[in-house]
Amino acid sequence: MLRPFLPCSIALLVLLAAACTGSAESGSADSGLSYASTADSAVSAPADSLGAGDATGAAPGSSDASGTGGLGSLQARQPAGGASASLLDSTAVVRALYVNRWAAQSRNRMRSLIAMADTTVVNAFVLDMKDEFGLNFAAEDSTLRRNAGDAGRVPRLGELLDTLKAHDIMPIARIVVFKDSVAARLNPQETIRTPDGSTWRDEKGVAWVSPYSGAVREYNIRVAEELVRLGFSEIQFDYVRFPEPYSRLATQVFPGANGVSKPDAIAEFLEAARKRVNALGVRSTADVFGLTTTVNGPLEVGQHWEKLAPYADVLLPMVYPSHYPPGSFNISRPNADPYGIVKTAITRARERNEALGLGGERVRAYLQAFSLGQPPYGANEVAEQIRAVHDSGFNAWVLWHPGSRYDIFVEALLP
Repeated sequence: MLRPFLPCSIALLVLLAAACTGSAESGSADSGLSYASTADSAVSAPADSLGAGDATGAAPGSSDASGTGGLGSLQARQPAGGASASLLDSTAVVRALYVNRWAAQSRNRMRSLIAMADTTVVNAFVLDMKDEFGLNFAAEDSTLRRNAGDAGRVPRLGELLDTLKAHDIMPIARIVVFKDSVAARLNPQETIRTPDGSTWRDEKGVAWVSPYSGAVREYNIRVAEELVRLGFSEIQFDYVRFPEPYSRLATQVFPGANGVSKPDAIAEFLEAARKRVNALGVRSTADVFGLTTTVNGPLEVGQHWEKLAPYADVLLPMVYPSHYPPGSFNISRPNADPYGIVKTAITRARERNEALGLGGERVRAYLQAFSLGQPPYGANEVAEQIRAVHDSGFNAWVLWHPGSRYDIFVEALLP
């Protein structure tokens, strides 16, 4: 009998949260160089060098939060029409690499990653377009620009997207939603609070915007809509959750919650986002903790499989073996058994989707392409995880390396 996870385990959640963040690896935008790549190019990647308002919270779904020139003036848009059947195909198989902000800004790094995709089964890139540092593209919407941050932008994004599509690589836009330090700084009225009314901060001193804020939700959906119009083929929302409520930190207070539970608040956002993104013809997907596939109730961060799965075209559980405690699923050393961990976790996700009447490739595992503890991970460990996904009844996956460096895993990705 499998050993179940204890729901709401704080220690496990913090480990999972750490892997959900890309490292701030230095990179440079090599301006003036083409993205073009050929199948016989070198696979190795070269080394590269919202306005403030008052302190009131917005109720769920509201669009009148206070603020001058920030998020408060946003009005929800009605979904457009004309969805594309091809991009909304629930049977489409995505085999992707995660590409962080810094790699996406580097033409050298992008050329190397494109060359890798040309010679392997990889057919998609998940590109950081909005992360903890703000936007990674030049937005046209003035509200988006005001909350963009100053960590650089992908140069000639349109050219990059055209090049990816020319190489049959699907561009997927990753959007970090509620862990948004830039929007929190510029829109303190939209943040999670403490009992004394001040802005709550996590263990690293980072402020989060509130998942209950209608203005925050609208802002992120508008980011998604603009990215679709720029040419992205799928939207992937990350940090669609609440921060961990550690007892050693201040209590989290959510103005405007009005009795709505955390899972329902996250589900409300995903439902609204999916309607708007699907109306533009592409899928709306969401990253979730790996624990969501095997814990039967909601996690403390508000993620609950049965609540969220119906409102995302795909859920992406981060089933990194190194993040499971000893004894999980009767496996004494989870990191040493990548097949066993991923097989159990993703099989359970399939079973839960089937119980909801959800078929197709609506589960896409995030797999571990990094080392954390023993043994170190290489091509064999990645291949074992991919085999586990297939044996669980799915074909889609995404590899995660925080620095977006996948050279040592290429053998596992060959046709």
